[in-house]
Parts: sequence; structure tokens; C-alpha cells
Amino acid sequence: MNEKNSMDQEEIHSKVLRAGRRTYFFDVRSTRAGDYYLTITESKKFTHEDGSFHYKKHKIYLYKEDFEAFNSHLSEMTEFIVSEKGEEVISERHQADYKGHEAIGKEESPSGNNFVDVDFDDI
Repeated sequence: MNEKNSMDQEEIHSKVLRAGRRTYFFDVRSTRAGDYYLTITESKKFTHEDGSFHYKKHKIYLYKEDFEAFNSHLSEMTEFIVSEKGEEVISERHQADYKGHEAIGKEESPSGNNFVDVDFDDI
């Protein structure tokens, strides 16, 4: 059996969650013994000044015997965060209309006023 067929057999079910520059992959895979496990992969895109880019990936392998405890801890932690800080995203970087510091200076200020450079020697 070639490597491609082996990979096709291992991947059983997949879902993708895109979240800004992060993407989460949830993949059900099969062990050699025929049992299933879950891989959760976080992939972040990083762009260099020259326009080239790379991805950093982090994986979690989650097996059936850990599902109940993992779900319990995940629920507890997410509920704690929401109860302490609410559901509103605090970081402006994660807002849908975030432009960054460079874009604000070019278009308009955060208060909505446009600024013009004035040379006081001309007055």
C-alpha cells in the first residue's frame, strides 16, 4: 500500500474553523488497530516584509479515553473566561474592522477626524 492510500484511510472526518489569521483543523483519524482519535491543529499565517509567508502549526492528539475529562476542563475554562470577562473581544486586533496603526494614519484617526499636516513657516 502506498503512502497516499495510507493517509486517505487514516483521515475519517474533518472540519475547518477559520478565525482571522488562525485556522483550526479538527480531524478524526484511525489508528493502526482501527480505533479513532482526534487531532486538533492550530495553523497561523505569518507574513514577512518581503511578502513571503510561512505557517506555524501546533497539534493536539486526543484519544477517546481522554474525551470526557478534556471536554469537562474545556467547558470549565471557557465558562470561566466568559463569566470573568464577558463575550466581547477586548483586543482591537481581533475586531473585524481592525486596520492596524499604519492604516489609521493614512485614512482617518480613530476619533473620525481627518488631520492635515501644517507647516507653520507658511503662516
